[in-house]
Amino acid sequence: MSLERPVAPDPYDLLPAVPVFTLTSTDIQDGKALDDTFAHDSVGGGNLSPQLSWSGFPAETKSFVVTCFDPDAPTGSGFWHWVAVNLPASVTELARGAGSAEGGLPDGAFHVRNDYGTLSYGGSAPPAGDREHRYVFAVHAVDVDALDVTWDVSPAVVGFNLAFHTLARATLRSTYRVS
Repeated sequence: MSLERPVAPDPYDLLPAVPVFTLTSTDIQDGKALDDTFAHDSVGGGNLSPQLSWSGFPAETKSFVVTCFDPDAPTGSGFWHWVAVNLPASVTELARGAGSAEGGLPDGAFHVRNDYGTLSYGGSAPPAGDREHRYVFAVHAVDVDALDVTWDVSPAVVGFNLAFHTLARATLRSTYRVS
């Protein structure tokens, strides 16, 4: 009997398929390790959200939701690092650090608490010695101006609402490991 945990599925493989669009970043690359700048301060990181920009989303997009999820966290339910909702359709980029609690999101947008319990981006911080974790950064193109959620709901409630309002999705998958 092996004590090693099986690799969790990619969270978006479990949901109904939607069209894709393009997500890019000057800070992270798909399939590559995150820099310590984007790791949580509890592991010596800078705890800054990476720069993200997106294009090619459906013309009928009315708003966006940005998320970051670690399916490999040893919790049984993964770990939400970032949930920013109700970004206007005119916004197609978030600067590095836009996920801070001090601001950086456009008017009308807000953070839902992450699994650290903060209303901000929370960087990667897998347990020391654990296997490499995957971080799925996603931008969801939404068919309503604003999801009917408030800042105090869980990321799961946002995800449930996204199941009914996502027109298309763009993702970047990075990794991180603490030695």
